[in-house]
Amino acid sequence: MISTKRPAFSAVLALVSCVVLLTGCSTTDAKEESSTLTIAVTVAPLTSIVSAVAGDRAHVEGIVPEGTNSHTFEPAPRVAELLSRADMVITNGLGLEDPTKRLAEANTKSGAAIVEVATQILPPDQWIFDFSFPKEEGKPNPHLWTDPTFAIKYAEVIDRELGARDPANAEYFHANALHFERSAQALVDALRADQTSVSQQHRELLTYHDAYAYFGRTFGWRIIGAVQPRNFSDPTPREVARLIDQIKAEKVPTIFGSEIFPSAVLQEIGRATGARYEDTLRDDDLPGQPGEAEHSWLGLMRYNFVTMVRGLGGQPTRLSAVPLDQSAHPDGAVYPQ
Repeated sequence: MISTKRPAFSAVLALVSCVVLLTGCSTTDAKEESSTLTIAVTVAPLTSIVSAVAGDRAHVEGIVPEGTNSHTFEPAPRVAELLSRADMVITNGLGLEDPTKRLAEANTKSGAAIVEVATQILPPDQWIFDFSFPKEEGKPNPHLWTDPTFAIKYAEVIDRELGARDPANAEYFHANALHFERSAQALVDALRADQTSVSQQHRELLTYHDAYAYFGRTFGWRIIGAVQPRNFSDPTPREVARLIDQIKAEKVPTIFGSEIFPSAVLQEIGRATGARYEDTLRDDDLPGQPGEAEHSWLGLMRYNFVTMVRGLGGQPTRLSAVPLDQSAHPDGAVYPQ
Protein backbone atom coordinates (compact mmCIF):
# COMPACT_ATOMS: atom_id res chain seq x y z
CA MET A 1 0.00 0.00 0.00
CA ILE A 2 1.39 3.40 -1.01
CA SER A 3 1.35 5.99 1.77
CA THR A 4 -0.31 9.33 0.97
CA LYS A 5 1.39 11.14 3.83
CA ARG A 6 3.75 14.04 2.95
CA PRO A 7 7.40 13.48 4.00
CA ALA A 8 8.64 15.46 6.93
CA PHE A 9 10.18 18.87 6.11
CA SER A 10 13.57 17.77 7.45
CA ALA A 11 13.58 14.83 5.05
CA VAL A 12 12.78 17.10 2.11
CA LEU A 13 15.57 19.47 3.13
CA ALA A 14 18.03 16.59 3.36
CA LEU A 15 17.01 15.37 -0.09
CA VAL A 16 17.49 18.83 -1.59
CA SER A 17 20.90 19.11 0.08
CA CYS A 18 21.92 15.78 -1.39
CA VAL A 19 20.87 16.92 -4.87
CA VAL A 20 22.88 20.12 -4.50
CA LEU A 21 25.93 18.19 -3.35
CA LEU A 22 25.62 15.70 -6.19
CA THR A 23 25.29 18.37 -8.87
CA GLY A 24 28.01 20.52 -7.35
CA CYS A 25 26.04 23.62 -8.32
CA SER A 26 24.11 26.07 -6.18
CA THR A 27 21.31 28.28 -7.44
CA THR A 28 23.62 31.28 -7.15
CA ASP A 29 26.37 29.51 -9.10
CA ALA A 30 23.96 28.63 -11.90
CA LYS A 31 22.78 32.23 -12.10
CA GLU A 32 26.37 33.51 -12.25
CA GLU A 33 27.28 30.96 -14.92
CA SER A 34 24.31 31.90 -17.08
CA SER A 35 25.21 35.61 -16.84
CA THR A 36 28.82 35.10 -18.03
CA LEU A 37 29.41 36.80 -21.37
CA THR A 38 30.25 34.71 -24.40
CA ILE A 39 32.52 36.70 -26.70
CA ALA A 40 33.43 35.63 -30.23
CA VAL A 41 36.57 37.29 -31.64
CA THR A 42 38.09 37.10 -35.12
CA VAL A 43 41.91 37.08 -35.40
CA ALA A 44 44.26 35.66 -32.77
CA PRO A 45 46.06 38.88 -31.69
CA LEU A 46 42.70 40.52 -31.04
CA THR A 47 41.46 37.40 -29.24
CA SER A 48 44.51 37.65 -26.98
CA ILE A 49 43.83 41.30 -26.10
CA VAL A 50 40.14 40.59 -25.43
CA SER A 51 41.11 37.68 -23.19
CA ALA A 52 43.59 39.86 -21.29
CA VAL A 53 40.81 42.37 -20.51
CA ALA A 54 38.00 39.85 -19.93
CA GLY A 55 40.07 37.62 -17.64
CA ASP A 56 37.99 34.84 -16.13
CA ARG A 57 34.73 36.81 -16.18
CA ALA A 58 33.83 35.89 -19.79
CA HIS A 59 34.15 33.01 -22.22
CA VAL A 60 36.32 34.18 -25.13
CA GLU A 61 36.49 32.12 -28.33
CA GLY A 62 38.41 32.86 -31.52
CA ILE A 63 37.00 32.50 -35.02
CA VAL A 64 39.88 32.65 -37.51
CA PRO A 65 42.29 29.69 -37.19
CA GLU A 66 45.90 30.70 -36.68
CA GLY A 67 48.00 30.41 -39.80
CA THR A 68 45.02 31.32 -41.99
CA ASN A 69 44.92 34.30 -44.33
CA SER A 70 42.44 36.46 -42.43
CA HIS A 71 41.72 38.62 -45.50
CA THR A 72 40.34 35.69 -47.49
CA PHE A 73 38.97 33.59 -44.59
CA GLU A 74 35.52 32.17 -45.23
CA PRO A 75 33.84 31.09 -41.96
CA ALA A 76 33.00 27.41 -41.57
CA PRO A 77 29.50 26.29 -40.43
CA ARG A 78 30.71 25.96 -36.82
CA VAL A 79 31.27 29.73 -36.76
CA ALA A 80 27.55 30.39 -37.35
CA GLU A 81 26.76 28.31 -34.27
CA LEU A 82 29.27 30.27 -32.18
CA LEU A 83 27.92 33.58 -33.46
CA SER A 84 24.34 32.51 -32.67
CA ARG A 85 25.13 32.15 -28.95
CA ALA A 86 27.62 35.02 -28.57
CA ASP A 87 26.68 38.08 -26.52
CA MET A 88 29.38 40.06 -28.30
CA VAL A 89 31.23 39.64 -31.58
CA ILE A 90 34.49 41.59 -31.62
CA THR A 91 36.19 42.20 -34.94
CA ASN A 92 39.13 44.31 -36.03
CA GLY A 93 37.11 46.09 -38.70
CA LEU A 94 38.41 48.35 -41.47
CA GLY A 95 37.30 45.69 -43.96
CA LEU A 96 39.51 42.89 -42.61
CA GLU A 97 36.80 40.34 -41.85
CA ASP A 98 33.87 41.22 -44.11
CA PRO A 99 32.63 37.61 -44.63
CA THR A 100 32.60 37.01 -40.87
CA LYS A 101 30.86 40.34 -40.27
CA ARG A 102 28.13 39.42 -42.77
CA LEU A 103 27.71 36.02 -41.10
CA ALA A 104 27.46 37.70 -37.70
CA GLU A 105 24.83 40.14 -38.92
CA ALA A 106 22.76 37.18 -40.14
CA ASN A 107 23.22 34.87 -37.14
CA THR A 108 23.71 36.80 -33.90
CA LYS A 109 20.94 36.57 -31.35
CA SER A 110 18.71 39.47 -30.41
CA GLY A 111 20.55 42.02 -28.30
CA ALA A 112 24.04 40.82 -29.21
CA ALA A 113 26.60 43.49 -30.07
CA ILE A 114 29.00 43.54 -33.03
CA VAL A 115 32.04 45.67 -32.19
CA GLU A 116 34.61 46.79 -34.79
CA VAL A 117 37.54 47.89 -32.65
CA ALA A 118 39.93 49.43 -35.20
CA THR A 119 37.07 51.21 -36.94
CA GLN A 120 36.30 52.97 -33.64
CA ILE A 121 39.95 53.93 -33.11
CA LEU A 122 41.02 55.23 -36.49
CA PRO A 123 39.15 58.07 -38.26
CA PRO A 124 39.15 58.01 -42.08
CA ASP A 125 41.60 60.91 -42.35
CA GLN A 126 44.23 58.67 -40.67
CA TRP A 127 43.70 55.61 -42.86
CA ILE A 128 46.75 54.32 -44.73
CA PHE A 129 46.49 52.93 -48.25
CA ASP A 130 49.45 51.10 -49.79
CA PHE A 131 50.58 48.39 -52.19
CA SER A 132 48.32 45.68 -50.76
CA PHE A 133 45.47 48.06 -49.90
CA PRO A 134 45.12 50.61 -52.73
CA LYS A 135 42.95 53.66 -52.21
CA GLU A 136 40.83 52.99 -55.29
CA GLU A 137 39.44 49.85 -53.64
CA GLY A 138 38.33 51.79 -50.57
CA LYS A 139 39.68 49.44 -47.91
CA PRO A 140 42.54 50.84 -45.79
CA ASN A 141 45.35 48.83 -44.30
CA PRO A 142 43.69 47.21 -41.25
CA HIS A 143 46.80 46.08 -39.31
CA LEU A 144 46.68 48.48 -36.39
CA TRP A 145 47.64 45.79 -33.85
CA THR A 146 51.27 45.66 -35.08
CA ASP A 147 51.65 49.18 -33.65
CA PRO A 148 51.61 48.74 -29.84
CA THR A 149 50.33 52.28 -29.31
CA PHE A 150 47.17 51.21 -31.15
CA ALA A 151 47.01 47.93 -29.21
CA ILE A 152 46.68 50.06 -26.08
CA LYS A 153 43.72 51.80 -27.70
CA TYR A 154 42.26 48.39 -28.58
CA ALA A 155 42.31 47.52 -24.87
CA GLU A 156 40.59 50.82 -24.03
CA VAL A 157 37.75 50.11 -26.46
CA ILE A 158 37.38 46.52 -25.25
CA ASP A 159 37.35 47.70 -21.62
CA ARG A 160 34.61 50.20 -22.40
CA GLU A 161 32.50 47.73 -24.38
CA LEU A 162 32.76 44.93 -21.81
CA GLY A 163 32.00 47.29 -18.95
CA ALA A 164 28.88 48.59 -20.71
CA ARG A 165 27.75 45.03 -21.38
CA ASP A 166 28.50 43.73 -17.88
CA PRO A 167 28.47 46.67 -15.42
CA ALA A 168 28.86 44.38 -12.40
CA ASN A 169 32.37 43.50 -13.61
CA ALA A 170 33.32 46.89 -15.06
CA GLU A 171 35.96 47.62 -12.41
CA TYR A 172 37.49 44.17 -12.91
CA PHE A 173 37.71 44.70 -16.69
CA HIS A 174 39.20 48.15 -16.22
CA ALA A 175 41.91 46.85 -13.87
CA ASN A 176 42.81 44.17 -16.43
CA ALA A 177 42.93 46.75 -19.23
CA LEU A 178 45.31 48.90 -17.22
CA HIS A 179 47.54 45.86 -16.63
CA PHE A 180 47.61 45.17 -20.37
CA GLU A 181 48.36 48.80 -21.16
CA ARG A 182 51.32 48.86 -18.77
CA SER A 183 52.76 45.76 -20.43
CA ALA A 184 52.22 47.21 -23.91
CA GLN A 185 53.80 50.51 -22.85
CA ALA A 186 56.85 48.60 -21.62
CA LEU A 187 57.13 47.17 -25.14
CA VAL A 188 56.82 50.67 -26.64
CA ASP A 189 59.57 52.00 -24.38
CA ALA A 190 61.87 49.07 -25.15
CA LEU A 191 61.32 49.42 -28.89
CA ARG A 192 62.07 53.15 -28.86
CA ALA A 193 65.28 52.45 -26.93
CA ASP A 194 66.48 49.52 -29.04
CA GLN A 195 65.67 50.98 -32.43
CA THR A 196 68.33 53.63 -31.83
CA SER A 197 70.86 50.81 -32.29
CA VAL A 198 69.67 50.54 -35.90
CA SER A 199 70.99 53.31 -38.15
CA GLN A 200 68.26 55.59 -39.46
CA GLN A 201 69.22 54.52 -42.99
CA HIS A 202 68.44 50.89 -42.17
CA ARG A 203 65.11 51.40 -40.41
CA GLU A 204 63.43 50.15 -43.56
CA LEU A 205 61.08 47.23 -44.05
CA LEU A 206 60.47 45.10 -47.10
CA THR A 207 58.00 42.45 -45.97
CA TYR A 208 55.88 39.71 -47.47
CA HIS A 209 52.63 41.44 -46.48
CA ASP A 210 51.80 45.08 -45.82
CA ALA A 211 51.27 44.65 -42.07
CA TYR A 212 53.47 47.41 -40.61
CA ALA A 213 52.18 50.64 -42.14
CA TYR A 214 50.92 52.16 -38.87
CA PHE A 215 53.93 50.91 -36.93
CA GLY A 216 56.18 52.62 -39.49
CA ARG A 217 54.33 55.91 -39.20
CA THR A 218 54.40 55.90 -35.39
CA PHE A 219 58.01 54.81 -34.88
CA GLY A 220 59.66 56.47 -37.87
CA TRP A 221 60.43 53.37 -39.94
CA ARG A 222 60.19 53.47 -43.69
CA ILE A 223 58.07 50.80 -45.38
CA ILE A 224 59.78 50.06 -48.69
CA GLY A 225 57.03 47.77 -49.86
CA ALA A 226 55.47 44.34 -49.67
CA VAL A 227 55.75 41.39 -52.01
CA GLN A 228 52.16 40.23 -51.64
CA PRO A 229 49.80 42.37 -53.79
CA ARG A 230 46.16 43.01 -52.98
CA ASN A 231 45.04 39.89 -54.88
CA PHE A 232 47.48 37.76 -52.82
CA SER A 233 49.33 36.56 -55.90
CA ASP A 234 53.01 37.12 -56.71
CA PRO A 235 54.11 40.59 -57.85
CA THR A 236 54.83 41.27 -61.49
CA PRO A 237 58.41 41.00 -62.83
CA ARG A 238 58.49 44.79 -63.16
CA GLU A 239 57.58 45.22 -59.49
CA VAL A 240 60.23 42.68 -58.46
CA ALA A 241 62.87 44.48 -60.56
CA ARG A 242 61.97 47.80 -58.91
CA LEU A 243 62.37 46.28 -55.43
CA ILE A 244 65.72 44.73 -56.35
CA ASP A 245 67.03 48.07 -57.60
CA GLN A 246 65.81 49.85 -54.47
CA ILE A 247 67.35 47.33 -52.07
CA LYS A 248 70.68 47.47 -53.88
CA ALA A 249 70.69 51.27 -53.93
CA GLU A 250 69.82 51.58 -50.23
CA LYS A 251 71.94 48.62 -49.10
CA VAL A 252 69.11 47.04 -47.09
CA PRO A 253 70.71 44.24 -45.03
CA THR A 254 67.63 42.06 -44.39
CA ILE A 255 64.25 41.51 -46.02
CA PHE A 256 61.44 39.94 -44.04
CA GLY A 257 59.13 37.15 -45.05
CA SER A 258 56.30 35.33 -43.35
CA GLU A 259 56.63 32.14 -41.34
CA ILE A 260 53.21 31.03 -42.56
CA PHE A 261 53.49 31.95 -46.24
CA PRO A 262 56.92 31.10 -47.69
CA SER A 263 57.85 33.36 -50.60
CA ALA A 264 60.00 32.22 -53.50
CA VAL A 265 59.95 35.82 -54.72
CA LEU A 266 61.55 37.15 -51.53
CA GLN A 267 64.14 34.40 -51.69
CA GLU A 268 64.98 35.46 -55.24
CA ILE A 269 65.16 39.13 -54.21
CA GLY A 270 67.55 38.14 -51.43
CA ARG A 271 69.81 36.23 -53.83
CA ALA A 272 69.76 39.06 -56.38
CA THR A 273 70.62 41.77 -53.86
CA GLY A 274 72.75 40.00 -51.29
CA ALA A 275 70.23 40.87 -48.56
CA ARG A 276 69.54 38.22 -45.95
CA TYR A 277 66.09 36.65 -46.18
CA GLU A 278 64.48 36.37 -42.72
CA ASP A 279 61.33 34.28 -43.10
CA THR A 280 59.90 34.13 -39.58
CA LEU A 281 57.84 37.31 -39.11
CA ARG A 282 54.23 36.78 -38.09
CA ASP A 283 51.24 39.02 -38.74
CA ASP A 284 48.51 37.29 -36.74
CA ASP A 285 49.81 33.81 -35.91
CA LEU A 286 50.84 33.80 -32.25
CA PRO A 287 54.08 32.05 -31.22
CA GLY A 288 53.95 28.92 -29.09
CA GLN A 289 50.84 27.01 -28.14
CA PRO A 290 47.61 28.23 -26.50
CA GLY A 291 48.16 28.64 -22.78
CA GLU A 292 51.88 29.42 -23.10
CA ALA A 293 53.12 32.92 -22.19
CA GLU A 294 54.50 33.67 -25.66
CA HIS A 295 51.17 32.70 -27.24
CA SER A 296 49.83 36.24 -26.87
CA TRP A 297 49.71 39.59 -28.62
CA LEU A 298 52.69 40.65 -26.50
CA GLY A 299 54.63 37.51 -27.36
CA LEU A 300 53.89 38.04 -31.05
CA MET A 301 55.04 41.65 -31.18
CA ARG A 302 58.07 41.17 -28.93
CA TYR A 303 59.24 38.38 -31.24
CA ASN A 304 58.68 40.47 -34.37
CA PHE A 305 60.43 43.57 -33.03
CA VAL A 306 63.41 41.56 -31.75
CA THR A 307 63.69 39.89 -35.17
CA MET A 308 63.44 43.20 -37.05
CA VAL A 309 65.95 45.09 -34.90
CA ARG A 310 68.47 42.23 -34.92
CA GLY A 311 68.01 41.61 -38.65
CA LEU A 312 68.82 45.24 -39.45
CA GLY A 313 72.00 45.30 -37.41
CA GLY A 314 70.70 46.49 -34.04
CA GLN A 315 70.78 45.11 -30.52
CA PRO A 316 67.32 44.19 -29.13
CA THR A 317 68.53 44.13 -25.51
CA ARG A 318 65.57 45.91 -23.92
CA LEU A 319 63.01 44.18 -26.13
CA SER A 320 64.31 40.73 -25.26
CA ALA A 321 63.89 41.54 -21.56
CA VAL A 322 60.24 42.67 -21.77
CA PRO A 323 58.28 40.21 -19.56
CA LEU A 324 55.35 38.39 -21.15
CA ASP A 325 52.80 39.26 -18.48
CA GLN A 326 50.22 41.12 -20.55
CA SER A 327 47.39 39.67 -18.48
CA ALA A 328 46.77 39.46 -14.76
CA HIS A 329 45.07 36.09 -15.41
CA PRO A 330 45.94 32.95 -17.39
CA ASP A 331 44.70 33.15 -20.97
CA GLY A 332 41.68 30.89 -21.09
CA ALA A 333 40.51 31.85 -24.58
CA VAL A 334 39.76 29.18 -27.17
CA TYR A 335 42.05 29.53 -30.19
CA PRO A 336 41.06 27.47 -33.26
CA GLN A 337 44.16 25.79 -34.63
